[in-house]
Amino acid sequence: MITVYSALSVMDAHLIKGLLESEGIHAVVVGAHLQGGIGELPVAGLITVRVQDDLASRAGRLIEDFDRAEPVL
Repeated sequence: MITVYSALSVMDAHLIKGLLESEGIHAVVVGAHLQGGIGELPVAGLITVRVQDDLASRAGRLIEDFDRAEPVL
């Protein structure tokens, strides 16, 4: 598996995981249990979303599209 997203929070990671899974890409959140260690551990890169290597490119495009999307009010 390969990391396709580094999240700032567990909620953020699960949002991306849900996005990918809604498109048929199995995703795994890694490091969610480490969020309680912030202050003792480095802040960046603890919580990640991973997918199978062969789906990383497609997942990356979906995440980029999501990040660029305008919010709906």
